[in-house]
Amino acid sequence: MKNIEVKNLLEAGVHFGHLTRKWNPNMAPYIYTERSGVHIIDLYKTAAKIEEAQKALIKIAATGRKILFVATKKQAKEIVASNAESVNMPYITERWPGGMLTNFVTIRKAVKKMGHIDRMKLDGSFDALSKREKLQINRQREKLQRNLGSITDMTRLPGALIVIDIKREHIAIAEARKLNIPIFAMVDTNSDPRLVDYVIPSNDDASKSITSVLEHLTDGISKGLSERKVNKDKDASK
Repeated sequence: MKNIEVKNLLEAGVHFGHLTRKWNPNMAPYIYTERSGVHIIDLYKTAAKIEEAQKALIKIAATGRKILFVATKKQAKEIVASNAESVNMPYITERWPGGMLTNFVTIRKAVKKMGHIDRMKLDGSFDALSKREKLQINRQREKLQRNLGSITDMTRLPGALIVIDIKREHIAIAEARKLNIPIFAMVDTNSDPRLVDYVIPSNDDASKSITSVLEHLTDGISKGLSERKVNKDKDASK
């Protein structure tokens, strides 16, 4: 795993918080100072929190549980998708489907519907439909793919959530808290860190900052997956 260097976090702009008038007082322990009306995050605390999060993610990934990445803001979507895909984890980068966690059975039914449509296309039954029916089904399949395509392999509730911008993803946060699913999140100075299990005080708006933090978290997941593989191979050779 790459070392967590404060210098690298600084270069990525991880330390830039929000305007001081927009702050959440619960973020006070993570704020170093204020500059030109903007809060500056203490990067030594950020580095320590990233390390703490990595250790926890290694353990979760080693159990084989899926870790769901969540970020629907424009500047985070592609970064989140590529990091999640690099470790074969599910992600939501379009609108959060309400009940995604608390009504997981219904969400799984929608995912199965995608599989059913795909099978229809393979076995030829799709070809027997009218032009209008084909158009409707294709539209439905596209919508399902857009919203749920990245969670097709998530057959049970995730072992954890990684969230960018907890204010924006407040529904996902509320659902995870209700089900006691651990939440790892980049938390900016305008948010309430008490809603999160693993707080990473950081700039959740700039793409460089998001990339920097996510790479470290993905490193932790990757290490956990490697440990799982080693243990499986050991068991298989006994």
